[in-house]
Amino acid sequence: MDREEIFNRDPIILLSMVNMKLRDFYSSLDNYCYEEEIDQNALIERLKEAGYEYNSSRNAFV
Repeated sequence: MDREEIFNRDPIILLSMVNMKLRDFYSSLDNYCYEEEIDQNALIERLKEAGYEYNSSRNAFV
């Protein structure tokens, strides 16, 4: 998922999709972004704009 695709998605749907993947398949945001070829900085920025930040101890955006 590239930067443009990240910013074109509804932030709540993006949040739900990312947290589900983190919960079910990946041990960290780094692993998720690497394996799925996602622009990690763009993802963090987009979800931060929507009021969510990554919490590494919970492995989720909260």
